[in-house]
Amino acid sequence: MTDITDTGSPSEDVLRRRGVLLLVFAGLMTAMLVAGLGLRAITEPGGTNSYALLADAFLHGRLYVADCFDVDCAFYDGHNWVIFPPGPAVLAMPFVAVFGIGFSGFILLATGATALALVLWWRIFTRLSLGREAAVWLLMALAVATPLYYVTIRADGVWFFAQTVAFLLVTFAVHEVVRGGFLVLAGTAIGLAMLCRQMSIFYLPFLFALALKPDELLISFRWPHWRRALALGLPVAAALCVYFLYNYVRFGSPLDTGYGYMMPGQAGEETMVDHRIADYGLFSSAYVLFNAMYLLVQGFHLQFGGVTMTVPEAMDSAGTSLLAASPFVLLAIFAPMRRPVVIGLMMIAVIAAPMLFYHSNGFTQYNAQRYTLDWLPILFVILAYTLRAPDVRPNVPNGLVAALKVLVTYAIALNVVTMAMLALTT
Repeated sequence: MTDITDTGSPSEDVLRRRGVLLLVFAGLMTAMLVAGLGLRAITEPGGTNSYALLADAFLHGRLYVADCFDVDCAFYDGHNWVIFPPGPAVLAMPFVAVFGIGFSGFILLATGATALALVLWWRIFTRLSLGREAAVWLLMALAVATPLYYVTIRADGVWFFAQTVAFLLVTFAVHEVVRGGFLVLAGTAIGLAMLCRQMSIFYLPFLFALALKPDELLISFRWPHWRRALALGLPVAAALCVYFLYNYVRFGSPLDTGYGYMMPGQAGEETMVDHRIADYGLFSSAYVLFNAMYLLVQGFHLQFGGVTMTVPEAMDSAGTSLLAASPFVLLAIFAPMRRPVVIGLMMIAVIAAPMLFYHSNGFTQYNAQRYTLDWLPILFVILAYTLRAPDVRPNVPNGLVAALKVLVTYAIALNVVTMAMLALTT
């Protein structure tokens, strides 16, 4: 009788060849997604991003806008207002000054911002002693297997452009702390990021913990701690004052962002968001179950129609959960419980928890939950600690890099399928 029992694990050569095949496959799919991004950039129509209108207003000494390119504008005191923080409009001002409010290069600007952020992330991974192989895969995951790709390719919209700019600024702040640079630069970057995405302010405790040496106490009243805290905090405090003044001049209160004056959709054209605000308001416990399911559980969903249910009709515009679209983030379970990891996890909870009560989960989106991009840089630092080279972390669990390769390849493939189905159904 022949023994067909498995006699052992695949050889190192076999595993290496499989790894190369995965890398080639993932690289080809990445090239497809980058080509799609390039096509979107050169065909952007213009007249879709309200930050062009706000930039034009700034150039003419106004804070209100004459019109609005999207649904999330406010009407107050006889004027239209872009309710979002002003930072991205300042970045767009030189281009709007030259090309006017029809400027059609927002996706190109976002692509440049994302590319620069990826260069900084490579340097961050190097500083955190991540092995070259793990760094390549983690960088590819960040580029095309997270919401970063989606917000970049959709940067012709005001919401998405703001997220790409904020992501670059937060990345720069992390880079400055990791490389041991000037903390005041990191604090300035966080202050500017807050003027794009308000939740960026909660990076301060994480950056402070990341800046400490391993033998230093987390809480101390010695001058080195005060110096770090002031270097990080004072620029953010200045940016906060600018934002409060901006709100006060627009709406008469430092804390009034204008969301309460958002204009509803036309009769018969109301969206889910319009109905939610009308029935429950901007924040409500009624949204928690929906937002939590879409954050953590909801899978990729392509809707089929026709009497035989064989015709692809639409993608789920509320998106796919982070764990379903980017399952490699689960490897953070194996992170060493070092101080930056613990503080980072706490800050992720602080940023993510309020959004469970928010009227929108990022709608519209498809294979993403784009609000997770507000805290994904923290999670990628944690993943870097998890996957550090064996000579730096000798007790790293076996097979984590191999698992990373498989999960990242799957996540990239899912993004390719998403883009293909969107092209087919829209």
